[in-house]
Amino acid sequence: MAETEGLVNGVESLSVNDTPPPESSDNVSGDEYHVKWGFSLEELYKIALKFYKEKEGKALQVTYKDKLRLVAYTKQVSFGKIRNDVSPDVGFLDVVGNDRRQAWQALGDMSKESAMEEFVKFLEGSCNLFKPFVEAHKAEKEEKLRQQQEEEERLRREEEERKQRELEEEARKQQEAEKQRQMEQEMQIRSALNQQTAAQFRQYAEQQYPGNTQMQEELIRQLQEQHFQQYMQQVYQQQLMHQQQQLQQMHTSNNNSSTTLPQPATPQQLNSYPQQSMDLGHREGQALENGQTDGAEDELPPIAAASMWTRKDIKEFKDSLRKDKDSVIKIGSGETVTVRVPTHEDGSCLFWEFATDYYDIGFGVYFEWTIAPSNTVSVHVSEDTDEEEFEEEEGGGEATDVKGDVEKGKKQDNRPPTDEIIPIYRRDCHEEVYCGSHTYPGRGVYLLKFDNSYSLWRSKTLYYRVYYSR
Repeated sequence: MAETEGLVNGVESLSVNDTPPPESSDNVSGDEYHVKWGFSLEELYKIALKFYKEKEGKALQVTYKDKLRLVAYTKQVSFGKIRNDVSPDVGFLDVVGNDRRQAWQALGDMSKESAMEEFVKFLEGSCNLFKPFVEAHKAEKEEKLRQQQEEEERLRREEEERKQRELEEEARKQQEAEKQRQMEQEMQIRSALNQQTAAQFRQYAEQQYPGNTQMQEELIRQLQEQHFQQYMQQVYQQQLMHQQQQLQQMHTSNNNSSTTLPQPATPQQLNSYPQQSMDLGHREGQALENGQTDGAEDELPPIAAASMWTRKDIKEFKDSLRKDKDSVIKIGSGETVTVRVPTHEDGSCLFWEFATDYYDIGFGVYFEWTIAPSNTVSVHVSEDTDEEEFEEEEGGGEATDVKGDVEKGKKQDNRPPTDEIIPIYRRDCHEEVYCGSHTYPGRGVYLLKFDNSYSLWRSKTLYYRVYYSR
């Protein structure tokens, strides 16, 4: 009995090295164990060792000699060939110790893999419960693997859902920001339009409902809303027409390599002017064609959209123009300066650049369908553009149509027809250089209006330059 307990204790005291076995020719048999048992040889050996410890003396009955051999296998797996430092000499009366030493010594140079194989084969052939025991561990392993895969899949889905939620949240924020930007832009446009037409609408409302303030305010709101909707519709039409013209120009350029399109950045008339880097992020591309067309005016060609952009080199721009007195204008408070630029017979596109000191100024572009006697650029100063128009309207007869009486930029019978290309908005030209270009719609005169009528006290210093390209 003491001998049996010694053998069992010898097996239980053994530990299995977790480091992977070295590469050898026995790896082929390891693959076979994977196919047969579902485990590598080393994993199967650990299961077999566990089976032996649990079942020895119960479901597994082995002889004393077989126990010695099993203990020798475990020693060979753990330490390799017998060595004195691992198994020192034992006393003559230690029968079990001598038997164990002899059994281990009998294995000689048997490899670790061969020792594990012999251990597994012995248990497989000695006990019918060994195979079900291994299969139970295999099922447990597969279940753990399945659970691990399910957990990984769950984590992957959660990560995908989290990323999807982040994308949706980002898209929602962008939509809200875009909606807010559009609302702010709409408010700015409404405010500018209302500011331009306030006097006209007020005068018309007072004529329609004299003494009735409530009805006057209601009519003004209706006129402002109608004016805004018409303005936006015309802007969309101009943008669409501009895009179609660009596509047509690209198509023409591809079909005829000899055709030269206008080059806005390098006009031929300013060879000494250095090409500036344009901040295309500020490109506005706004344009408006007047909707009043009747009689002979239906024959006028459509007005293309203008392009506008800004540059950051405002100091250099103003310094380059200070010495040219004709390029610097003092605009008094309440005044509006109109720069009349006739189209040039050698040109196809007009360019403009302007900036101010310290304060902003209103700016807009109109086109007057008239033939100028010369190509000279002239400057005209008036106290208030709106007052000028009202005086001309009162002298021309009594209005009978609401739309014809209140809209700016209409073509009047008593003067050349005029189209509005860019509405007058206040520009922060004291911070950046404002630039723009427009393709000639035909022969006529461009009216560049610099509006300081809203300023009651401050005068403005304007630096400007106009030129054309072929």
